[in-house]
Amino acid sequence: MKPIALLVALTLAVPALADAHLPDLGGRTVTIATEDAYPPLQFKDPATGDAIGWEYDAMAEIAERINIRPEYAKISWDAMIPAVSEGQMDMGMTGITIREDRAEVVDFSDPYMRSEMVMLVRGDEDRFADAEGFAADADLLMAAQPGTTPFYVGVYDVLDGDEANPRIKLFETFGATVQALRAGDVDLVLTDGTAGAGYVEASEGGLKIIGETLGTEDFGFIFPKGSDLVGPMNAAIRAMREDGTIDALNTKWFLDYKMGQ
Repeated sequence: MKPIALLVALTLAVPALADAHLPDLGGRTVTIATEDAYPPLQFKDPATGDAIGWEYDAMAEIAERINIRPEYAKISWDAMIPAVSEGQMDMGMTGITIREDRAEVVDFSDPYMRSEMVMLVRGDEDRFADAEGFAADADLLMAAQPGTTPFYVGVYDVLDGDEANPRIKLFETFGATVQALRAGDVDLVLTDGTAGAGYVEASEGGLKIIGETLGTEDFGFIFPKGSDLVGPMNAAIRAMREDGTIDALNTKWFLDYKMGQ
């Protein structure tokens, strides 16, 4: 398996210059729902308590390019998509997988990142080494947030397709699932490779990734249906991809940044 399951180029790049051809939204305030519990995309800096991460840096860059003023509002994952769908927020970001069922209630930006689903376990785990081994032992438990891609992959790709399977223990935040794993309350957490690599890096051997990857997922920002922000956001994402800015962010957050420092 790939040690860091991120399927985008991680190369150094020169920071982008402002693109005069991008839309100018005139300093418009944009309210953005966040969860701050999904390192390294967005999380609280252990040293300062400030909200930081790949998505915050990307949004600062987008804001400069299309002339908006972001205002962030912390919200739980289970409330985020409904809040954006109902227009309570202008957009949402927290490593949200682009899926057809979600696209029925919100609009997505173009993908800004692609990652693979991986299996996160304790560093000393030796009872199973892949999804089949986990499924075969009825005593083993998995943690997940309800309604997330890891939850559905766990239900349909790892276990038996029963969304009420008692082997899946539900938690409100992704961080809580990892805490339960480290405490021995559960035995497996599924996550995309971005967050998984960050937690392994920070764990000092307490966590590891095992088995084969369980498919890929694309991340996008979400908006109320019909939002006029989608076009300008997509234009900025394309420009950042073309001029190397996204590569530079990937290098910063997946190669250079050491979690917990």
